[in-house]
Amino acid sequence: MVTADLTRKSQSLQDEEVVRCVLAGDTSMFEILMRRHNQRLYRVACAILRNDAEAEDLIQDTYVRAYQYLSQFEGRAKFSTWLTRIAVNEALARKRRQGLYKELDPMSEYQGEKMDRFASTRPSPEEQASSSETLRLLERAVATLPEIYRTVFVLRDVEDMDTGDTAAVLNISEENVKTRLHRARALLRKKLYAQAGSRASEAFSFQAVRCDRVVRNVFRRIEELKIDPGSVVTGFGAPGQ
Repeated sequence: MVTADLTRKSQSLQDEEVVRCVLAGDTSMFEILMRRHNQRLYRVACAILRNDAEAEDLIQDTYVRAYQYLSQFEGRAKFSTWLTRIAVNEALARKRRQGLYKELDPMSEYQGEKMDRFASTRPSPEEQASSSETLRLLERAVATLPEIYRTVFVLRDVEDMDTGDTAAVLNISEENVKTRLHRARALLRKKLYAQAGSRASEAFSFQAVRCDRVVRNVFRRIEELKIDPGSVVTGFGAPGQ
């Protein structure tokens, strides 16, 4: 597990610098990358798979694959984008294998509807008391969105990725990201979204106990497979830089 010294050391390091440390032999620092990105990968996995247990299993697979082929990361895209694309590709592959994947046509009936973000306000004591239920309602509402809109909404509005990175992760144009996000917002009930307000970023949270479990299981699998992240391996279907 990450020590206090390692935590302090890592705070000033960008992901790409941590990657170089891992490739140079300090493999324990891979845990820093996992803890930084567990939340995002869990959210995007849930957005596609809609299954909590499978989402946790998928992010473990994602880290093992990323570790195994870390030497192929060339830095043309941000590490977070490269890593998230691995997770998205694996999630979609799982759905195809299960016979569940189905690309949906854009919903043109929502093209003319505009729905902006609601301004954040300080919650009253009554609102604070009901916030947990509000978040559960928001999660259920998001879960009902068609996949192509749900995934964009989670990446942009929940995970707060920018348009360019979201486009790179999903391998679509920035214009498609904007269109799908607009339609995702339109599909969500305005009243429900207003109730959730600025606390949308707390939805689909990845708790500390689960985070520890993922880190522990990933290192166990890496040890069992005797993976060397510095080795160059060909034939891997990782996303482009």
